[in-house]
Parts: sequence; structure tokens; C-alpha cells
Amino acid sequence: MRLPIPDPRDVMALAARGPALAEAVVSAVPRGLALLTAAEQLVARAAVLIEEIDATRQAADEVVARTNETVDSANAVIVRTAGTVASVEPTLQRAERLLDTFVPTLERLHPVIDRLAETTDPQEVDALVGLVDHLPQLVERLESDILPMLANLKTVAPDIHDMLDVTRELNLMLAKLPGMGRIKKRVDEQQELEQD
Repeated sequence: MRLPIPDPRDVMALAARGPALAEAVVSAVPRGLALLTAAEQLVARAAVLIEEIDATRQAADEVVARTNETVDSANAVIVRTAGTVASVEPTLQRAERLLDTFVPTLERLHPVIDRLAETTDPQEVDALVGLVDHLPQLVERLESDILPMLANLKTVAPDIHDMLDVTRELNLMLAKLPGMGRIKKRVDEQQELEQD
């Protein structure tokens, strides 16, 4: 590309326009200065914005880091929870089988339990608790005192039968003695009075 070389006519035309150009240049200087000032203000505001953006980016980086830590913690909790759920599943299955086994029985017992709840007095519950508290002593007494006595009754029973037989024979013999009928009648009357 060729560069135009000015000739004398161009120089003359330029000189004729010189005062207008000089005036335009002089009038453009304040506008240029105003533009330069506005540009400086824009650069200053841009610097502040860049600092704010950088601070926001750093805060966002911190939030992302904390979020990552929270996600890692949540993942650890999820893993532990999954392990707990896996260890609980057999227990839940056993409990479910037990419930399935006992449901028919519980349904049959439901009216009985309702009736028991309606008719049981708190004093009866207290008495039952007291009885349960005394059960160890009762069992001990039963084993140490009553059961040995019952075992002895087996050997005493024939002796008691023999004594009853002897008593009957004595009654028969006494009935044959003279005057015993009147004594017997008085004894029977006394017994009737005592019973009344």
C-alpha cells in the first residue's frame, strides 16, 4: 500500500484550516481532560469492584470448602447409618416373625385384657404385688414345713383309721352300759345348743 505524500497544495489547504483546527484542538482539551478524569474514576471503581469480587470469590471458596467438609461428614454418617441399618435388619426380621407368630394369640387375648383392665382395682394390683413379694418366703415355708408334714400324713393315715375303728367300738360298748342313753342324749342336746 502506498502512502500519500503531501504536496504543496495540501500544505496550503492545511494552513488555511489551521486556525479552525487549532480552535478545535483547544476546545477538545477540556473534553479530553474530562474524559481522562472519568477514565481514572472508572479505573478506581473497577479496582474496588475487582477487590470485592476477589473477596467474594475467597468467601465462596471458604463456603465450598466447608460444604465439602459437611458433605464428607454426611457421607461418613450415611456409611455408619447404612452399617447400623444392615445390623438391625436381622433383628427386625426376627421381631417381625415373632409378631406374626403372636398376633393370633394377642387377638384372642384382647377381650380378656380389656375386661381385666376394666375390672381391676388399683388396690388389687397392690395386693398382687405384695403377694409376689412374699412368694419366696411362701415357697420356702412350703418346702421346709408343709411338704414334710404331708409326707408324714401318708404314714399317719392308717393309724388314724385304726383309732377311728377303736373309737367306734368304744362307742358301741358305752352304749350298752346302763344309763348311758340319758348321758348321750344330754351331750347331743348340748352340742345342738352350741351349734345354734
